[in-house]
Amino acid sequence: MKKKYKLQDLDCANCAAKMEEAIKKIPGVTDASVNFMMQKMTIEADDGRFDDIMKTVQTTCAKIEPDCKILM
Repeated sequence: MKKKYKLQDLDCANCAAKMEEAIKKIPGVTDASVNFMMQKMTIEADDGRFDDIMKTVQTTCAKIEPDCKILM
């Protein structure tokens, strides 16, 4: 399953790159991209565990960029 999300308050391109790298390491994630300029994130992950994976994605992103919100 592939889903796109809008990001709010992502402050720098370096943080976006760190978030993308960390998300790709989460078990079950097939692919991920975080676009700083567009303030968007695309996640491709296992269908059956997508909701649990997204909870982990939110936690991971909050550690890297605490002010950034993933709008679902």
